[in-house]
Order: sequence, then structure tokens, then C-alpha cells
Amino acid sequence: MEAANGFSNGGSTQGKPIKCKAAVAWGPGEPLVMEEVEVAPPAPMEVRVKVLFTSICHTDLSFWKGENERQRKFPRILGHEAAGVIESVGEGVKDLAPGDHVVPIFTGECGTCAYCESSKTNLCGTYRVNPFKSTMVSDNGTRFSVVDRSSGAPQPVYHFLNTSTFAEYTVLDSACAVKINPQAPLEKMCLLSCGISTGVGAAWNTANVSKESTVAVFGLGAVGLAVAEGARIRGAARIIGVDINPDKFTKGKEMGVTDFIESKACGKPVHELIRDMTGGGVDCSFECTGIVDVLREAFLSTHDGWGLTVALGIHPTPRMLPLHPMELFDGRRITGCVFGDFKGKSQLPLLVDQCINGEVKINFDGFITHEMPFSEINEAFRLLEEGKSLRCVLRL
Repeated sequence: MEAANGFSNGGSTQGKPIKCKAAVAWGPGEPLVMEEVEVAPPAPMEVRVKVLFTSICHTDLSFWKGENERQRKFPRILGHEAAGVIESVGEGVKDLAPGDHVVPIFTGECGTCAYCESSKTNLCGTYRVNPFKSTMVSDNGTRFSVVDRSSGAPQPVYHFLNTSTFAEYTVLDSACAVKINPQAPLEKMCLLSCGISTGVGAAWNTANVSKESTVAVFGLGAVGLAVAEGARIRGAARIIGVDINPDKFTKGKEMGVTDFIESKACGKPVHELIRDMTGGGVDCSFECTGIVDVLREAFLSTHDGWGLTVALGIHPTPRMLPLHPMELFDGRRITGCVFGDFKGKSQLPLLVDQCINGEVKINFDGFITHEMPFSEINEAFRLLEEGKSLRCVLRL
């Protein structure tokens, strides 16, 4: 039997293990290895997804390198930006069915807990992102296994950020799978799993950038450029991009950056230059580097009285927030942001529809600098590590 969109409803595989290819990380910094893994059927309130496209984010790079020793867990299937089709669903899943087009999200939404019912947060009491978590919620087990080459016995392979998309099939909690319009191009929609949603949402939902706002973006990687894109769509009057690499200004201009500061060559602290450029500071700044000293510059670059700084970078350092409490008495504020403050399951489908009908024009193509087959994933990692790609989309 086939679903309405022509994709098999999983009748031949439903309830059975599936063997498929996955890029397995065996240790920090070691090349990913294409392994045949066994993917178990979904348990209650889980879904099994055939991954069609996945892309690589700096967070994947950080975990692959093992930059935070407490987050190391191997062997592991990384990956958290993807798009695919539901192959089968576990007991109790009512909102998803085989054949549905879905985008995995690393911070889930159950829809019923106090957090999900609150308009003040996009976190979920049960399925929020947890970088230390490497198993499924229902039983603390894994759905992946690989045959140990020495003993021949099955060995568990750990999960990553609720998603693990560097595999032809993956198992997700249903709270971490967003059903989207089947007309949406999946090779572009996979970017909504992390980078674009995080950056655009930070501008729209967290900072509420409006027409004539002034904005500074520290770090012009994919998330920083997505912030700029979100600010551009909202009509920001000035978008200042800050980076150590002047080559990034070309792509920045494409995403709406109006001014560029090469931070290592400006001759004075960046925040002083931004205050001079804007008559006191920007309305909003966004830190997208994960560097504590940059976070301080971003904070000081905002206007006293009303300036807001949004922290988006992942900070592996044990160093604490670089502020004195009295500095907050000048009216500047600072906050963090996860997934652009989008409630994934309840808000992303509308955003996808708005993109399809032209109501919202996000430059997805501008973020995709490379497209490769899944087998070339190590080359894609190299390109990202060397700063030669924004997003490399892998076709499975």
C-alpha cells in the first residue's frame, strides 16, 4: 500500500529492524566511517524516518572533535539538520503517519507540558535539547547497533541531539519530528532543522527586530547570516556584520549586511567603533561565535537604556559571563536563544507554508554552498572546518 504522496507506508518493514548505511563517529576527530547499522523499529511515541537530505552544522563539528569532554560519547551517529519521510510510527503516535514529509528538530515539543503550553518559552519539559543525552527518552536505550568486528556481537551506537541524521534511517521521538507541506523542497527545508530557524528566529522572535532597527551580528557563519537575513526581511535600517574574515562580507551583503567590520583590523575595540557608527550603539546585537570575549563586545555595542544582546554561540569554555552586575543598570539586557525561540511542531509548518506561497522570502539557496552525495561526508566536514562552506547538503 502507498501513501497519498506515493511513498510506501512501510508495510514491508514496519515493526522490523532495517539495515542501512550510517556515518559513524568512533572517536574524537577520527574520520567518520560508513557502517552498516541496524535501526530498530520505533518504540511507543517514536517514529522511524527515511532521511533524504542532511546538512552539516558547526555543532556537529564541535561534537565530532570532542571539544567538551563531558559530551563525548562514542560510537555515535551525529547530524541534526535534515529532512525526510516517515517510514513507520510507534504505538500512540497520532499526529504523524507513514509518508509524511518531516523536518527533525533537536529541541522537541510534546504540546502538553507546562512549558509547551506557555507562550513564554519554546522549551519542552521532556524533549528539550540536552547535549549530554545520547539515548532515547522512553527507555534510555539506543535504536542503532553495529556488529562489533572483533566479537561479532551487536554494539549500541549512541544518539545525538534527539536526531542523529547522518544515517539513511533514524528514529526520533515524535515530539522531535515536524510535519511540513509535501510541496516544500526537502533539500532546502533541511536547513530549518537548525541554522536558518535559529538565526531568523532570533531576529524575529527573541529580539523582535522591526523596521528601522539597528543591528550588529558578531560572526558571519550560517547562523549569523541567518540573523542578518531575518533582520533584512523585517526591514532593519542598518545591519553591521563583524567577523575576522573580510571575505565573508560578500556573502553578508547578499543576506542584508549593510556595513562590515573586520574585527582584527579596526584599530580600536569593536564596540567603540559601533557606537561611533550608530550614535551610541545598536538596538540589538547577536553573538554567534561561542567566544566569551566576543560576547562582551556584543553586549557593549548596544545602546544604553534599551540595547538587547542575544547569545547564540555554543560556548564550550568553563569561563563565566563576562559582565559585572552593575553594567546591567545602564539598561542593556542580555539573553540566550535556543532554536530561534520557535516552537518547532506548532510554528515551523506555518513558516514553511509562508515560504512556499511567497509571503516570506528566505534566501535558502544563499546558504547552500555545496551539494554532495552522502558518501562524501568527510569531505563536507573538511570544507566546513576550513571555512570553505556555509552549508553542504548531502543527498542520501
